[in-house]
Amino acid sequence: MEQLLHYVWKHKIFPLKELKTTTGQQVEVIDTGLANTDAGPDFFNAKLKLDGVLWIGNIEIHERSSDWFKHGHHADAGYNSVILHIASEIDTEISRSNGERIPQIQLICPEAVRTNYKELLETDSYPPCYRIIPSLPPFTAHSWMTALQMERFEQKATLLNERLKRCQGNWEDAFFITLARNFGFGLNGDAFETWAHRLPFRAVDKHRNDLFQIEAIFFGQAGILEDSDGDGYYLRLKKEYTYLQHKFGLIPMDASLWRFLRLRPANFPHIRIAQLACLYHRAYGLLSRIMETETLQGVRDILKGGTSEYWLTHYTFGGSSPSRPKTLSNTSLDLLIINTVVTFLYAYGLHKGNRVLCARAGSFLEELKAENNYITRMWEQCGMKASNAADSQALIQLKKEYCDKKKCLYCRIRVRISEKKIEKGAEVQDFSPTSSYNFLNNDITLTSFLQ
Repeated sequence: MEQLLHYVWKHKIFPLKELKTTTGQQVEVIDTGLANTDAGPDFFNAKLKLDGVLWIGNIEIHERSSDWFKHGHHADAGYNSVILHIASEIDTEISRSNGERIPQIQLICPEAVRTNYKELLETDSYPPCYRIIPSLPPFTAHSWMTALQMERFEQKATLLNERLKRCQGNWEDAFFITLARNFGFGLNGDAFETWAHRLPFRAVDKHRNDLFQIEAIFFGQAGILEDSDGDGYYLRLKKEYTYLQHKFGLIPMDASLWRFLRLRPANFPHIRIAQLACLYHRAYGLLSRIMETETLQGVRDILKGGTSEYWLTHYTFGGSSPSRPKTLSNTSLDLLIINTVVTFLYAYGLHKGNRVLCARAGSFLEELKAENNYITRMWEQCGMKASNAADSQALIQLKKEYCDKKKCLYCRIRVRISEKKIEKGAEVQDFSPTSSYNFLNNDITLTSFLQ
C-alpha cells in the first residue's frame, strides 16, 4: 500500500476537493519533489504552500502515521527537513527530533488505482514502450545503442569542461575531483565533490611525500576531525591538521553532508578518504600516468591502491575491526574506470586531437562488464540486456535523457513503431509520452503507442 501511495503522490492523483492537513491548513502542491530510492525521506525538494506560505523540503510517506515512530524517524536528524507527512491512516501526531510537530495529510488511494495496481506500477517503473521492446529488430536496437553511447560521451565531456573551468584549466585537479566524486558511488557523490573542491592541491603537493600529513588535510577538510576526544591516531591527525589549517588558512566542510545509512563499512567515507589519500600520496601525476597506460589491467593496478596501516584494523576512528586490507573491489574499480577514466580519455583525446585516446575510451567500455544497477536491471526485464559497459552506458543515457524527460518523440524506438504502422497501412497518430487514466470507468487507458 505504501508503494501505491508513492505513486498517487508522485502523479498528483488527489481527490477532487481542497487538500488540508489534519489541523486544517490549506495545502497547495506546487512540486511533489524528486523520488528517493536510497536512505532518507521518500521525496526530496518538494514545494508546497501551507495556508499560502511557501515551504521547500522533503516528504515522507507511510501507510499509518505511527510508522514514523516505528521506523525511528522521530530520533533521526536526517528527517528534520520533512515538511509534510502523508499517510492513508492518521493514528497519531508526529514530530521532528527536536519535538516540533510536522504537518500531515491523509491521502486515500483511489479505488481505480487500487484495482489496476499491478499495471500502474509496471507503467510507472518501465518506459511506456516496454511491451514492444522484445520485438525490435537487432539492427535498430544496435544502431540506437551506438548513437546513445556517443551522446553520453559528449554529455560527460561537456560536464567535464565545466569542472575544468572551475579548476582554472588544470586537468590533474579536475581528474582528482571527478575521481573523488565517483568514490562516493552515488550516495556520497555530492559530498565528495564538495570536499574535493575544498582541498588546497598546491599546498597538499608540498606534503605529498608524507602520507600522514595528507591524511590530516584530507580528513580535516572533510570536517571529520572536529571532536575533542578520540584514540591516539585521531588526536595526532587533529593536532597536525590544526597546524596545517593555520598555515594554509583552511576551512573544513560541514561534516553533516556525509551519509552513512545503508552503507557497508567498506563504503564508509572514512575508508574512501583514506584510500584517496594513499592514492594521492603514491601516484604523482595521476592523470598523466593513466593517459599513458594502454591496458585496462594497467589502469586497475594504478587505481587499486590501499590505505595507511591504521585503516587495516578500522572502518572509522576509534572502534577496531579484524585486520584486512581496505582495497577497492574489482566492481568498484570498474565503476571508477567507466565514470572517470573513460570520460577523461575521451575528453582529453578531443582536447589534444588524439584519436588514439578517444578510441581507447571506447575499447575500454567494450572490454568492461555491463554495470549492474536498477536501470540496467529494468531494461533487462523489458528485453534489452547489456552485454558490456558500452551497452549499459547507452541504456543509462536512454533512461535519463529520453524516458525520464518524456522525449519519446526523439527516440528511435518510437520512430520504428511509426514505420511499422505505415508498413501495415495503419494511420500513425501522434501521442503523448505520458499515460492518462480513466478513473471514472475504473479502467486504464494508455493513450500512447502501447495501443
